[in-house]
Amino acid sequence: MTARARIRDAAIRLFADKGIGPATIRDIAQAAAVSSGLLRHHFGSKDGLRDACDEFALARMTIIRTQMTARGGMADASFVASMHPESVLLQRYLVRSMMDGSAAATVMFERLVEAGEEWLADQPIESRDPRSYATALVALQMGLFLMRDQISRVLDLDLDVPAHNARLLRATVEIFAQPLLDATQADQAYAALDRLATPEES
Repeated sequence: MTARARIRDAAIRLFADKGIGPATIRDIAQAAAVSSGLLRHHFGSKDGLRDACDEFALARMTIIRTQMTARGGMADASFVASMHPESVLLQRYLVRSMMDGSAAATVMFERLVEAGEEWLADQPIESRDPRSYATALVALQMGLFLMRDQISRVLDLDLDVPAHNARLLRATVEIFAQPLLDATQADQAYAALDRLATPEES
């Protein structure tokens, strides 16, 4: 591994664990076993390093999603297991970066929404507003990473452990696999929301 790659990977881990602001150049240099001067030589500044991390994480997650789709999605257990540590770390990093206003992380969110729309078009799911449907779905999924600390505390799990993370993911599959509202409840909610969305005539 080159020094540049070691620095980038150390930064991604620390940014994901501590947040973009709290992780210092000195922390990152120590974690990568390099000098602060070498870090600045490769990336110029913390902002330059963060931009490089954003670019790498976004590109790598795109590759992982493409490979997973080509292998049949979640059905390939060996691939999911091999990608789990890296993909979880990168997703945690991108959520942190997104909450801190990263342009690259925002692009990732938009791409995920677009991918969600494409997926929805091939599913037997009715939606009057596919864009909003896909946006809400992506936001709900990313919320699992945003609330990582709270989830770990409530469930007493270390989500870096694949078996522990699988427990949480199984719960999400159960949520998606069965409706939470019956037809009557859904119709009542739609009607109420439609009234809110349509201004009353004066």
